Amino acid sequence: MVKYIVKPRLGELLKERKLTQLQLQELSGVPQASISRFDSNKRHEDAHLVAISRALGVAIEDLFEITPVRE
Repeated sequence: MVKYIVKPRLGELLKERKLTQLQLQELSGVPQASISRFDSNKRHEDAHLVAISRALGVAIEDLFEITPVRE
């Protein structure tokens, strides 16, 4: 059985693109408070994932670092 370690990486993407959380808020419509908590949350609203991924032009999967772990 394969399990996955899933780590949010929005902060990293914002740094790479030289975007602020406020700029992403304007592009995505997602509140800045939600964006600021993105990397520390274990659960994410579906609508936020879609809005952020579209605003950044990436797949939803790209918002996370996904590492398979074999048991």
